[in-house]
Amino acid sequence: MKFAIITHVSHIEQAGQFFGYAPYIYEMNIWLKYTDEVVIVAPLKKGNPTAIDAAYHHKKIQFRKVPDFNFTNFSNLIKSIFKLPKIVFQIFAAMREADHIHLRCPGNMGLIGCLLQILFPGKIKTAKYAGNWDSKSKQPLTYRFQKYILANTFLTRNMKVLVYGEWPDQSKNVKSFFTASYSDLEKQQVPKINLSEAISFVFAGTLTKGKNPLYAVEVIKDLAKKGYNVTLNIFGEGLERNNIEKFIVTNHLESVVFLHGNQSREILKGAYKKCHFIILPSKSEGWPKAIAEGMFWGCVPVATRISCVPCMLDFGKRGILLDMDIQSDINQLINILDNENSFLAKSKLACEWSQVYTTDLFEKEIKMLLQQE
Repeated sequence: MKFAIITHVSHIEQAGQFFGYAPYIYEMNIWLKYTDEVVIVAPLKKGNPTAIDAAYHHKKIQFRKVPDFNFTNFSNLIKSIFKLPKIVFQIFAAMREADHIHLRCPGNMGLIGCLLQILFPGKIKTAKYAGNWDSKSKQPLTYRFQKYILANTFLTRNMKVLVYGEWPDQSKNVKSFFTASYSDLEKQQVPKINLSEAISFVFAGTLTKGKNPLYAVEVIKDLAKKGYNVTLNIFGEGLERNNIEKFIVTNHLESVVFLHGNQSREILKGAYKKCHFIILPSKSEGWPKAIAEGMFWGCVPVATRISCVPCMLDFGKRGILLDMDIQSDINQLINILDNENSFLAKSKLACEWSQVYTTDLFEKEIKMLLQQE
């Protein structure tokens, strides 16, 4: 099978290998186990792989480089118009050669891919929609347009659209799916003790306004002011780092909040095992990987009511759903901090739920999708 991947993920080439954002690459390597040839159409940038990058594992990869582009302002729109012919040609050529077309959405490359796949109604296709599939959520026009095309079985034929969460009144090609980080062999119960002595929170994600890391810091600041022995370890990089650093200094949180930058999968796993809560006050998510990973190790999730998160947390039974009102959220946390039995019950339920969604189950589901051809 010749498998074509159309993705907006930026890649780096080093010593004949192609690297990209590690969680995406780990997932794609599972898909690639069941392919003979791979064609990747994606941006390629200069530089060296970082701690959050990983390499594809496949013996026969063709990489078709395309320029990065976006429509975020008028200047970029004009530049993108001149880039589009090459991008369209490369995507069309890859689709024409492929036995199976795989789109990664939402994104600019996914948008072009959604349109061009209409020209190949007889080809077998899958699309992984990694964003919020909730039709009621506020989203950019380009995202809504991609969702419309993917769910339209007249325009999009022979395709399974993999989405996060269970949503009513979906077209027959839409399939509820998930993402996994850990294997069956990694399953273990990690006891969460000493809540009365020290309380550890972890934030893992890009430091952008969309992920709201500063809100997590504000929560920790208020808990510390109320006398709770809390710490927050932040993993990730981004434009909000400077604002967070200033906030830490201004509020004298140097011994409470710690910035670790981008770290490897193993370091993050160690942090999850040690902490009590995983916090993510994000404005938009698909399947929040950090939340699912923290839950795997018994961390109680503290997250916003977006996308499939309420289902992941069983509407509060195995976590805390943030109201994004600081006083309300502090009160929710105090209720669980003052009741260790409640904390332990949520920790156990979180762990049991997340440990169902392993890479072993993920691979089994992927294999079934590909064998349906």
